[in-house]
Amino acid sequence: MSIVAPDAPRSPVVAAGDAGRGTFAYCSQQYRVVFGVGTSARLGEETERLGIKRALVLTTPEQQDLGQRIGAGLGDRLAGLFAGARMHTPVEVTNQALGIVESKDIDGLVAIGGGSTVGLGKALSLRTGLPHIAMPTTYAGSEMTPILGETTNGIKTTQHSQDLVPDAVIYDVDLTVSLPPHVSAASGLNAIAHAVEALYAPDANPLTSLMAEDGIAALARALPRIMDAPADAGARRDALYGAWLCGVCLGAVGMSLHHKLCHVLGGMFDLPHAETHAIVLPHAAAYNAVAAPDAMTRVARALRTTDAPQGLFNLARGLALPRRLADIGMPEDGIARAAEMAVRSPYANPRPVERVAIQDLIAAAWRGDAPAQH
Repeated sequence: MSIVAPDAPRSPVVAAGDAGRGTFAYCSQQYRVVFGVGTSARLGEETERLGIKRALVLTTPEQQDLGQRIGAGLGDRLAGLFAGARMHTPVEVTNQALGIVESKDIDGLVAIGGGSTVGLGKALSLRTGLPHIAMPTTYAGSEMTPILGETTNGIKTTQHSQDLVPDAVIYDVDLTVSLPPHVSAASGLNAIAHAVEALYAPDANPLTSLMAEDGIAALARALPRIMDAPADAGARRDALYGAWLCGVCLGAVGMSLHHKLCHVLGGMFDLPHAETHAIVLPHAAAYNAVAAPDAMTRVARALRTTDAPQGLFNLARGLALPRRLADIGMPEDGIARAAEMAVRSPYANPRPVERVAIQDLIAAAWRGDAPAQH
């Protein structure tokens, strides 16, 4: 579904309440969402609705037991389990899973996990056309986006296609309760990054801006509670709700500088995905702050602070997340190489992407400095 409001000048960032004055387009995704507590029990219903008779369950090695437990509920519809999903969706892993799809006559995919597993499900679905059900166990938000980042020989490339959007997403709060607090925090900052960029994307619109601000606020109030009480069901529900909203935003509008940097850094140095987002986000926000003041106002309001980049930095610090790219495996001699790669074919961004300034940004993130204009 598309909604187009005509007859007004376009603004790169449209504030809430501006729908009558700003020209914008909003495209909804075609998927079904089941949200709540205990909703994993409805997986059988969803496979039946999609006509899946031979499902392949996908997980990481660490979540193989979870995949077996949930997959068992499919009964005769479970045809196999592939527990080899990895960060950054390496093409060689997709090829391994594709071999199982072909050998077992698979007619549907069930991805149980975070962004790595959902990414594998997307890659397989894109290649085969098979229906894809995502069951997120983190707050990454990949299940809401028509985007796939794949890695070949250390280079991460991004594809956009509506065929990448899962046919159904089952959000079960119960699946996130066992997510370790540190992983929850990093995953949540990753989700917040989606919403921050949605607020200053060139194709931002009032609907996604409302969802972005609410998503940031929900995660910002939930994540500290999860750190203090990981089994707090209310905090887990708020975080999953926020992640859903942030993922919808990323799926509805384009990505900008932050995601470009994280794709480059993750692909080049095999850095942990969520932690990379958490470290880079305050610096990318600071880089764009002058060019996107309305977006920063909304981010600050959602964080209940007056300075959006510093608020993001303080949130990550309060969650005990790494502050330095150096701490998660990036070599110092990679700063210049990463900057050079980042300015090649840059994503649309409110501020021009300049080589020297980007190198300064990456260097500050490598050192763990507080965010500052570069």
